[in-house]
Amino acid sequence: MEGSVLPQHICHVRKSSATINRFHGFIHSISLIALIYYRLSFLLQSAETRAHAAVLPWLIVFAGELVLSFMWLLDQAYRWWPVTRTVFPERLPEDKHLPAIDVFICTVDPKKEPTFEVMNTVISAMALDYPPEKLHVYVSDDGGSSLMLYGMKEAWEFARSWLPFCRKHGIKNPCPKAYFSSVEEEHGTEFMAERRRVQMEYEMFKDRLRTTIEKYGTRNESIRCSGDHPPSIEVIGGGQVEMPLLVYVSREKRPSHPHHFKAGAMNVLLRVSSIISNSPHLLILDCDMYCNDPTSAQKAMCFHLDPKISPTLAFVQFPQRFQNISNSDIYDSGLRCTFSVRWEGLDGLQGPVLSGTCFYIKRVAFHGSFIQNEVGFLYQSVLEDYLTGLTMHCRGWTSVYCNPSKPQFLGSGVTNMNDMLVQGTRWMSGLFDVAISNYSPLIYGPLRMSILESICYAYLAYFPLYFIPVWCFGIIPQLCLLNGIPLYPQVSDSFCMIFAVIFLSSLSKHLVEVLLTGGSFQTWINEQRIWIITSVTCDLYGSMDAVMKKIGMREASFLTTDKVMDDEKEKLYQMGKFDFRTSTPMIAPLVILVILNMASFMLGLVRVIATGDWDKMLVQVVLSFYILIMSLPIMEGMTMRKDKGRVPSSITGLSFVVVMAFLTVGSIVLKD
Repeated sequence: MEGSVLPQHICHVRKSSATINRFHGFIHSISLIALIYYRLSFLLQSAETRAHAAVLPWLIVFAGELVLSFMWLLDQAYRWWPVTRTVFPERLPEDKHLPAIDVFICTVDPKKEPTFEVMNTVISAMALDYPPEKLHVYVSDDGGSSLMLYGMKEAWEFARSWLPFCRKHGIKNPCPKAYFSSVEEEHGTEFMAERRRVQMEYEMFKDRLRTTIEKYGTRNESIRCSGDHPPSIEVIGGGQVEMPLLVYVSREKRPSHPHHFKAGAMNVLLRVSSIISNSPHLLILDCDMYCNDPTSAQKAMCFHLDPKISPTLAFVQFPQRFQNISNSDIYDSGLRCTFSVRWEGLDGLQGPVLSGTCFYIKRVAFHGSFIQNEVGFLYQSVLEDYLTGLTMHCRGWTSVYCNPSKPQFLGSGVTNMNDMLVQGTRWMSGLFDVAISNYSPLIYGPLRMSILESICYAYLAYFPLYFIPVWCFGIIPQLCLLNGIPLYPQVSDSFCMIFAVIFLSSLSKHLVEVLLTGGSFQTWINEQRIWIITSVTCDLYGSMDAVMKKIGMREASFLTTDKVMDDEKEKLYQMGKFDFRTSTPMIAPLVILVILNMASFMLGLVRVIATGDWDKMLVQVVLSFYILIMSLPIMEGMTMRKDKGRVPSSITGLSFVVVMAFLTVGSIVLKD
């Protein structure tokens, strides 16, 4: 129709997926109800009937089943109404009508977050396809390292050549490291000559940084990360035409005062930027998450400038993608389920969770409430993004999830077990911080936002509780198998089919989702395996950490993930081999469970064959076998591997002793 305005974005509802999800949920729910009925009917029998049964193991396994059922029920909210979105940045208004953007990049330790990598992120943000006079880049150096300030000045000098080159030739990758690492097609003599010139300047920039690092190293007091330093703010290259503003910020830190980790650094950037540029929109990036597409700001503005949704829209979340993930992705570093399933489901409700990085957010969303302690990023959890997003949604704000085919941002995923477990424990601690706080989603959320959105937040907050069923199912049925005590219905009993349906239903639904989102059968196995590993370790330790902080037994801590590439660890990762070089508290529980299940499966199988109790004990044999299949890399690391990434023999020996002691004590208890 003449005079009509074309939409800047379109929302596509995945109705077929929603229908399948609801049908599966209905069938699975009926099966869970039948399981609970079976367990309760046994426990409610007379004492005489239960006299010959082991009630305590039944109760423990039933508790694990209830927790697992509760978590499954919460997880279904993500699958209720999934949507995808298409944007049309070419329909945006002219540049002069676009709002200004402040970019926030946080770094803390040049030893773990190499300055050169951080500078590539800074330069890529400066090279966004956006009016340069409306773009301001702030870097928070929480370590107070002069090396970071030096790197920013050098990055600014190189950007003076890089930005004009990108604009003139429409370069599609604004990160110089990624661009010069790829093969460029021939575009004519003039272009290639200019490309070589800019690349030479880039190599000189890289060499200057490398020389400075080698000359001073991290031993120098002015170079290394410090937790005790004065504040420092420096505007770099201010007033330059056709160049974004670049600002270095290092807040004051003293050992005697809490600094609240990343949340504190972000709030300092909020205050500093409000004085210097005060842009209405912010882009938040991790220091290793470089811009992979110069048009991300335009795509975000397709939502922020839509008058229909803009008044309540707080932020536009892009997925986190990673450039160093192998095809096998043995550590599930790509977070496929989060960014390809759950966030699309949230987008059909009130919007995705604030995810730490890769989002464009309105400044007013941080200042829209003047309640004490609810301005800016909140401090009550080390996972400040999750909690802050929760309170925003509770105040009526919404969010959208934009997932274009080309990744808008690329970062570095974890490629060794130690980093995976450290990162996972920190995440679980932060989530459980919220679960046991006044912001617990099932209490704080339902009256303030949609019930389904509250349930989705609750699933994340209570995610660490997965350690309960995994530990229960990894120990109790195995111990009972060795002692000839059945915990599940006989194969000939119709209720046995209920357990089989629940088990196969969960596995098959997960497999279908993996395949539909571009994964493979091996991806499915890897995700199952990592879920077990992190449940045994990260979920347990994260929950304990949160509880100890709550009762005052320890203070909050924040361990950054090491972004420095280790050639030996990287080689193992690319070969698809687990690197078990981590702390004893992390690896020992895994080895203990594996040895326990090996003993249970082999000895239990012999016992079943000798006694002919297949009808009673088959389910427990299958459970041990499943756990062993998922633990093959650990068994390989214990027995077959000779490289440095193997499971230390001392850990294997210690775990064996613990298992033998546990089996002995367990047998005595069960016989009594």
